Formats: sequence, C-alpha cells, structure tokens
Amino acid sequence: MYKDRTIGVVVTAYNEEAFVGSVIETVPGFVDRIYAVDDASPDDSWDVIQRVADQINGAIEPERAIADGGDGRRVVPIRHDENRGYGAAVKTGYEHALEDDIDVVAVMNGDGQMDPEILDRIVDPVATGEADYAKGNRLLDPEDREGMSTFRFVGNALLTGLSKFATGYWTIGDPQNGYTAISRETIEGLDLDAITDQYGFLNHILTHLNVNDRRVVDVPMSAVYGAEESSIRYLPFVRFVSLLLLRSFCWRLKARYVVREFHPAVVFYGAGTAGISGSLAGFAGTLRGDAGDRITPALASFATGLLGLVALGIAIWLDAEENAPLEETRDEDHVADEDGRVDRLEPHSIE
Repeated sequence: MYKDRTIGVVVTAYNEEAFVGSVIETVPGFVDRIYAVDDASPDDSWDVIQRVADQINGAIEPERAIADGGDGRRVVPIRHDENRGYGAAVKTGYEHALEDDIDVVAVMNGDGQMDPEILDRIVDPVATGEADYAKGNRLLDPEDREGMSTFRFVGNALLTGLSKFATGYWTIGDPQNGYTAISRETIEGLDLDAITDQYGFLNHILTHLNVNDRRVVDVPMSAVYGAEESSIRYLPFVRFVSLLLLRSFCWRLKARYVVREFHPAVVFYGAGTAGISGSLAGFAGTLRGDAGDRITPALASFATGLLGLVALGIAIWLDAEENAPLEETRDEDHVADEDGRVDRLEPHSIE
C-alpha cells in the first residue's frame, strides 16, 4: 500500500525467461499485487513466472496480502493461450486489477529495463490524485538519454512528434515508454476493447485518455538497456504505428472538436492540410508543365503553401491551449505529499 492506496503492478512478458523472474522479485514491497502476464511465450518465461510466484506466495505472511482477491497470493501468474500482443497483456493485467479493486495499477515490462527503485515516482502522481495517468520520459535530460542509442533516440523523437498531433498532449514526450501508472477510475472509463492489442498500445491509450479528459504527467527517468533483445521488427512497427496515429488524430478531432462541441482548431487543421497539399500538387504540376511561364504558378503554389503552414500553426496553438490543463511534467527530485504539498523525494518515501 502506498499513501493509503492499494497498488498493483502488471509485469508483461514475451520471451523474457532471462529477466522476468528478477523483475518480479525486485518489485518494491509497497506493491500489494503483481500480475505477471505471459503472452504465450515460446521460451520458458511461463515456467520462470510460475516458479518465482510459488516462491514468493509460499513465503508471504497471510496478513501481507492486502488485496488478495480471496486467495492470498501476492503474485498472480496469468498466461494467454495464444500470442495477442503487448497491449493485450497490459489490458489483461488491468482487468484482473479491477476485479481486485486495486486503486493504482502500474506496468513494468519483464525485460528488466524499468528500475524498480523509482516505481514510487511513477505511482505517486496517481496515488495523490495529481494525475489520472503517469508515465516515464527518458528524453527530458541529456544525462537520462545516455543509455539510448542514436537509432533509438531518433526513432523515439520522431514518434514523439507524431504522437503529439495524435494524442493532443503537446508537452508529453517519449510515448513509447511503458513505465506507467493509472488509476482504477480511469481504467473503468476507458473502452479497452477499442484500444489496440499491439505495441502501438502506448500511443493509442494516450489518445483515448485525451478524449476522456484525463490528466497525464511525465516523470523523468533514465534510459536503461542491457543484454535483452527487442522482439519488435522496426519497419513494420513504424508503419503500423504511423497509420494508427493518423487514425487516432482524425478520431480525436472528430470526437472532441466536432461531436462533443465545435472547436475552431478543426477548421484550421483542415485549412492547413488543404493548403499544404494544394501547394505540393501545384509545384508538381509546374515541374511537369511547359517551360514557358513557370514563375506565376510557382508563386501561387508557394503562397498557398505558406497560408497552409500559417493555418496549421494556428491549429496547433489552439489545440495545445485547449489541452494544456491535462498535462504536466514533474520535477524528478520532488514528490507530492498527502496534502498536495511538494517535498523532496526520499529513496523510501512510502507507507
């Protein structure tokens, strides 16, 4: 329990037999329930999860299982019959946590890249009511990015930019960071079936949180990479997530700025898209046309593109202003106390 809130942690695993056991074993003591979800791994991840669960559950004192779901276990092993994707594993953990009335549910991947020593930083904004969803961000400080390769950094930065458009959280970065915490009430308000089961889950859930007017907080953290190998195939992943973000962007504008209430941002987004598209088409037509008079159509295309860029800039400004109350970035050296005051974070500032 943390600040009078029951805490659950979803540990996701797919081919993580070398790491998932130590991840479960190092989950901090203030966590009441650990949902270890194996997404039908072909390796021995499931055997490791069961073995570690038996060790921890067998050694635990009965009164320690605060949220025991009626069976007294701190670690709950769960296995999918078939591989369903990272998002599906997280959602399975969320659903079990709801059944156990857990107040705050965090996620730690089974690859060992998420430092258990900072779990309280991730959980704290949600436990204190400051946010509905908290997530780590490895891009805020150059020192935090030291463990990240240039390839990962460039890809992450690109997805961060695209995700800002799609999600509406313009100051929230590192959308691929799976070190997260969410409140029970927020999970209950989400349509989990409408959120993708694949690796784009982390981007997609942010869009759904925005449409639900949920507050999101970024928590600075360092990038940690070890000997683990990613199971992501990057080209298919980037293609899938890019299309997902485009659909998410259109859905968010429709849901928030058309259906719920009219907002001028949608007009400027439309004008900006039309202007830039028209400009590019005009330049292409000019290059294919006769060499006689290309200056006039080229100037017209330039003017159309410029107006499109201005309209797009206004749309982004209006969108960012509308969503500013829903986002915040936390100072990594501070944590809010039970009364909402902010004090310096201590290594073991838990109850």
